Amino acid sequence: MDLDVAVVGIGRVGLPLALAFADRGLRTLGIDKKIDTLAALADGRMPFYEPGADEILTRVQDAGMLELSGDVALAARARHIVLTLGTPSFTHIEIDVSQIRSVLDDLLPHLREGHCIVLRSTIAPGTTEFVAGYLEMHRGFTVGEDLFVAHVPERIAASRFFEEISTLPCIVGGIGERSGDVAAELFTGLGAPIVPTSPIEAELAKIWTNILRYTMFALPNRLMMECEQYGANVFEVIDLINRDYPRGGMKMPGMTAGTCLRKDFTFSEERSPAPGMLLAVSRVNESVPLFLVDGLKRRLAGGTLRAKKIAVLGLAFKSDTDDERDSLSFKLMRLLERELALVAAHDPMSPSSTLTLEEAVGGADAVVLATNHTSWQDPLMLERIASLAAPGAVLADPWDCFDQRAVFGELRALADGAGPDAGDSAPPATAPTIV
Repeated sequence: MDLDVAVVGIGRVGLPLALAFADRGLRTLGIDKKIDTLAALADGRMPFYEPGADEILTRVQDAGMLELSGDVALAARARHIVLTLGTPSFTHIEIDVSQIRSVLDDLLPHLREGHCIVLRSTIAPGTTEFVAGYLEMHRGFTVGEDLFVAHVPERIAASRFFEEISTLPCIVGGIGERSGDVAAELFTGLGAPIVPTSPIEAELAKIWTNILRYTMFALPNRLMMECEQYGANVFEVIDLINRDYPRGGMKMPGMTAGTCLRKDFTFSEERSPAPGMLLAVSRVNESVPLFLVDGLKRRLAGGTLRAKKIAVLGLAFKSDTDDERDSLSFKLMRLLERELALVAAHDPMSPSSTLTLEEAVGGADAVVLATNHTSWQDPLMLERIASLAAPGAVLADPWDCFDQRAVFGELRALADGAGPDAGDSAPPATAPTIV
């Protein structure tokens, strides 16, 4: 074993982790089957945006601490093998472990005593035990004694990796007596406090961290819909709930999605003793694009979006990132197109955004703030958008990016400071269909 650690899957989770290991003096191998990812890194370029990563990539490559490969079998050169793989679910709420099993099959002939396999990605309850049993069944190892398996869940937010990797408590759930200790040896070097636990508790902690956030964001989204139903202002209601009240804490509404929040509830729902509860949470968050479409229809002339230009600002699933995975912006655009709207999109951080702000917003009949990028949260940006859009254009801003306390409003009036009364109210509507 001539390397310290191999990271299999160097995407948005695995690559920053590999860089962090290498930057702390560990001989690191990054493995991925995506040729374009390997080519970009070989050329010294990050394949996605992560603050601080470019400098670290240059540093570890200059120091010769990071190797790259597309061959999974080479991971056996390292004592520690960290799997950061895709963990999807099938359409019928069934967990898909095929990527994990495929990598294990590639590794089986090459594993030796002393190897430690760490599952880093989100996994369903019982998956760590499955991996250990799979290795014991096919190779005869005793996991926890001569081979080690642990779950060390990733809980770092996008665009905050190098800020949080050394501060967030690092949960370690190992199989048998020694797996947790061996895995902790690797992660201790990153500086975060180690929290030992069982594999099942580590799995549940990660899943329910995301479920908690997904549910907390669904509540204000559901409230936003109910306020529309009764002609109330959701931001005023949230203020009433939270103001000087020790048991408040209602979040703000918005487009809640992303590859983790939108998917991870299925890891619990697959075998849930209360089936349907988390599906209802998902249906609320998934219905926000339709809510915005219906709200625009009620406010635009003729009650139709046909042949009207709608500018969608923001393609990433959250602010200040270029990550579009499972973003609801694309669902929003498809729904608008089904209403025969002319959709134009812009995102200054998105790799798939081809239009400038001027091209997207110019002459638009309505503008939707789909992502709350920090750079947009400025009155000058609101004024600029209002000057580009058509006269009488409507703004849909569920995030309240511009601090106008209006989900919907007449764009020019909001920019001039007329406030939400300039267009936020509409005749009470029936509750929007939740899909």
